[in-house]
Amino acid sequence: MKPLFVLLIVFIIGNLVIRQYRGYMDYHLAGMIALAATLLFTSLGHLIYTKGMMLMLPDFIPLKKEMIYLTGLLEVMAAFGLFVPSLSRLTGILLIVFFILILPTNILASIRHLNYETATYDGKGTGYLWFRIPFQVFLICWTYYFVLC
Repeated sequence: MKPLFVLLIVFIIGNLVIRQYRGYMDYHLAGMIALAATLLFTSLGHLIYTKGMMLMLPDFIPLKKEMIYLTGLLEVMAAFGLFVPSLSRLTGILLIVFFILILPTNILASIRHLNYETATYDGKGTGYLWFRIPFQVFLICWTYYFVLC
């Protein structure tokens, strides 16, 4: 839920700051800034909650720790790639693919009742998916609208 708050709060603040400097709101730019801030925020989790995020991965995935660090690095790179005109469209497409690919790990973590912050199995369980799946779809739509359109 925290990433949703980051996304929406940065979007609102971004619009207000842009309006202050440009004299008008630029929803498109504010949407990209909000997405970048959310990616940077979630990438921190890869460093802070590495052990718990490793438990989110299926057993057949090798090099779990490296995979968590790599995906965190990819989120950072995507956050900056959004603002490189020659990379923005490709970044948006790859982000949508990324959001689709990480959904099964979130489903697996919910089934396992994983609390990735504490690396324990006392999490919210499958009820969390009632938020997570729509949020994942929302991120995909947000990326499509603010980056690809």
